[in-house]
Amino acid sequence: MLRQYKLKDYNFRLILWLVTLSTIGILLVGSAESSLQTKQILGFGLGIVAMVVVSFIDFSWILHFYWAIYAFNILLLLMVYILPHSAGGATRWIEIGGFTFQPVEMSKILIILFFSRYLMDHENDINSLRTIVKSLLLLGLPLILVIRQPDLKNTITIAAVFAILYFISGISYKFVLTMLGIGILLAGAVITIIVQPDQTLVKDYQRNRVMSFLYPDDDAYSDGNTQQKNSVTAIGSGQLTGKGLNNSEVDSANKGNFISQIQTDFIFAVAGEELGFLGSAGIIILLLLIELECLHTARSAKDLSGTLICCGIASVVAIQSFINIGVATRMLPNTGTPLPFVSYGTTSMVSIYTGMGFVLNVGLQNKIQFQENSSRHRIIRLMD
Repeated sequence: MLRQYKLKDYNFRLILWLVTLSTIGILLVGSAESSLQTKQILGFGLGIVAMVVVSFIDFSWILHFYWAIYAFNILLLLMVYILPHSAGGATRWIEIGGFTFQPVEMSKILIILFFSRYLMDHENDINSLRTIVKSLLLLGLPLILVIRQPDLKNTITIAAVFAILYFISGISYKFVLTMLGIGILLAGAVITIIVQPDQTLVKDYQRNRVMSFLYPDDDAYSDGNTQQKNSVTAIGSGQLTGKGLNNSEVDSANKGNFISQIQTDFIFAVAGEELGFLGSAGIIILLLLIELECLHTARSAKDLSGTLICCGIASVVAIQSFINIGVATRMLPNTGTPLPFVSYGTTSMVSIYTGMGFVLNVGLQNKIQFQENSSRHRIIRLMD
């Protein structure tokens, strides 16, 4: 469970990027809603503690209990229906003793852990129809529980992360191209259905968001894209260097209350307005550096499960960043998802830092494996 690690082998570069980005997030959340800054600091502190603790636990030992991880994940998602806490027409949280928790954030990490071991165990028959079907069935249960909350964005995120993990596991390119073609056709069919006024495939509010994106100049859907228009305006108003944190301009996105949920879904609008192009670009660069560190660790992982863990966590950061920034800049339909390490949210902060703890442990295992191999090589040379 615990191994002898050396402090010099710790990936302090990754920690530097994480702490820097989270500090920027704390400042932005405080500017967006000052009453939430203390909670954001608390989430950051809890996240750091979780990351450090997890980073010193052998991930291979944890993955021995991968079926227990899967069962716990299902139980966690079921708790949404047992101890529900609704907000905005959705039941995505549980409430225990006045504390609210969003299970799907931790569920993403648990799914990555489960499939990291499951796919490694089936590495030799990863392309068999039996393995593919069984994997899809195992994925299907948590996806059903998530989409029924309803939570379409996280359903898509989890499905995308699974597809990336399966691809990295060595699935045939022919299968990938086939599924990609089917996916494009299905996406076209879904959009064709959604634009129909009497469709029942998605909720009305989800359809309105898609329609406002497809027809931004149509007055019938103007309410659906007002927030995104204001977000783009706010980002553009920051110009090169921004208006500064906690500025008092009455026409700002913060002080004017032109955008709702600005501390979470539209935190990038705050960054663009107050930190300008340079600050926004800095956030994107930090996110990219974090993802590259995860991928670099994945390349030298001691086994496939370590590679999948790192790639899975990097995928979560990349996909959520793309969705959050894409929505804030009106490149994607309006759907709320937090910007990793920046948006307000204790659950998302602790969950993603826990994932980073596993990445750090994979890196430490790489160092130990390299040192053990070097020792064996030296012994062999001496014997020769």
